[in-house]
Amino acid sequence: MSTVNRRSALKVLGGGALAGAGLGLGGAARAQDKVKWRMQALWDGGTTPQKFEEVFVKRVAELTGGQFEIELFAAGQLVPANQAFDAVRGGAFQMMKTFDGYEAGKIPGFAFTSTIPFGFTESDQYEAWFYELGGLDLARKAYAPAGLYYIAPTVYGPEPIHSKVPIKTIADFNGKKGRFVGLASSVMAAMGVAVTPLATAEVYTALDKGVIDLADRGDLTANQEAGLGEVAKHIVMPGPHQPTTATSYVANQAAYSALPETHKAALAAAAREVSMALRQHILVADGKAIDAFKAQGVEVVALDPADVAQGRKKAVEVWRQATKGEALATQILDSQIAFMEKLGLIA
Repeated sequence: MSTVNRRSALKVLGGGALAGAGLGLGGAARAQDKVKWRMQALWDGGTTPQKFEEVFVKRVAELTGGQFEIELFAAGQLVPANQAFDAVRGGAFQMMKTFDGYEAGKIPGFAFTSTIPFGFTESDQYEAWFYELGGLDLARKAYAPAGLYYIAPTVYGPEPIHSKVPIKTIADFNGKKGRFVGLASSVMAAMGVAVTPLATAEVYTALDKGVIDLADRGDLTANQEAGLGEVAKHIVMPGPHQPTTATSYVANQAAYSALPETHKAALAAAAREVSMALRQHILVADGKAIDAFKAQGVEVVALDPADVAQGRKKAVEVWRQATKGEALATQILDSQIAFMEKLGLIA
């Protein structure tokens, strides 16, 4: 699980500087005509992540003196979630919050700008790759051919694996039946899991009936509220399949290009502030959810980092396959692996 450290404190200061810069531009923004956008998020209304998207659009308005108004919609309110990519590209609305991995089948680089199974172990590491090592530019290059502009990620921590049977080592995954999605499906299959793709809504029943032994579903709080403690008495946290996660603010390229610089700066500043705020909220919420699970008699275990590191060696092979030999995807992965080597995650 990520920890708030000195680097995080420095980022808070950096975020404040960005915010100050945005506020300083407010006077110029007021001279512009008001801009109105529509944005569809990933989340259902009333959920915690959606509340943070409300913070995002409010902050953009504040930083532009009320001259940039983004009307926020929950998942599916404008178009079905799986149609948002094409809808924003076509200009039906200007912006979406998305998970890049959904489109990784079409754009291989997105497999690595969303989450890297057995990859970066800390959210700060992943966020540093985006902001300090060119990850933002690489993500923008991946989106550009589709007529879309990658604004910034929201980076947060790990998700759990819920299991009906004890999982103490990576070897314990071998021979189990599990629900995973995206690149995690391929990586966990390499660890010996018989992977079954299921909709999120089907996970509870599949665990209850023994269709699967273990599952990735969502964050600890959402899973606790969904009752997974009733049907799976073991949790692996952090789950090696998703040690850190990035969702993405993405805009229609033409709409973004038409914005004044003040508004572009506001989008960037608000996105980074929300990334930090949501991550810190999840750190606290995870602790409460774990307490609730334990009260239900659920065992929560963390795998030995040395064991996970051994699994990472096998995962690297799957990462390579996921690039499909595409040049930009390979460049993204090479950049990330080089950073992991510097961090000592890969020997």
